[in-house]
Amino acid sequence: MDQQEGVRRRDAAATREAILHSARKAFARSGYDGVGVREIAAGAGVTAMLVNRYFGSKEQLFIDVLDECMRQPRVMSDDNIKSPTAARDLATALVRQTERGAPPLDGFMIMLHSASSAQAAPYARKLVEEHHHRTLAQGLDGQLAPQRAALVLSLVSGFQVMRQMYGLSALADADSETLIDLLTPLLEQLIHPLGSPTAG
Repeated sequence: MDQQEGVRRRDAAATREAILHSARKAFARSGYDGVGVREIAAGAGVTAMLVNRYFGSKEQLFIDVLDECMRQPRVMSDDNIKSPTAARDLATALVRQTERGAPPLDGFMIMLHSASSAQAAPYARKLVEEHHHRTLAQGLDGQLAPQRAALVLSLVSGFQVMRQMYGLSALADADSETLIDLLTPLLEQLIHPLGSPTAG
């Protein structure tokens, strides 16, 4: 590979990352329907034509952005899911992530703001199923693992909405350790239901 080719590849990689970064922030702020390719392009310092050249369409750019977010989980991380104390670790990560002043996760904001989009919602659902849901369900023993995994995700996302987005005072003003103590047995029952081999 000659020097010019190496420079071109580095420039191409940097341009792609700039577009992804701009799209991630724009989708998190306004959702899929509230953002246009021109706005994303302007944020990356490129043209809309170049965005389409790199990603083909706004839909594919959305998929790539959300896929990237889900590969960098904070709450639903492999370490938390596979931990011997998974329920408490998940509860702790969730409470810490939603404390006052903590910025909402980009992936969560993208999902929240794009939930009503007829175009984006099917893509988002597919990515949730391929990432967080599959990882969690595969790590659960016992019956109804897919349903229990889905309920864990529902509890996590609902808590994020009520505490971090709506600022429900009973949650937003609560002591963090108290919330962790309340959440842990709820998650424990879904992760290790009574009667499962690993239940206490």
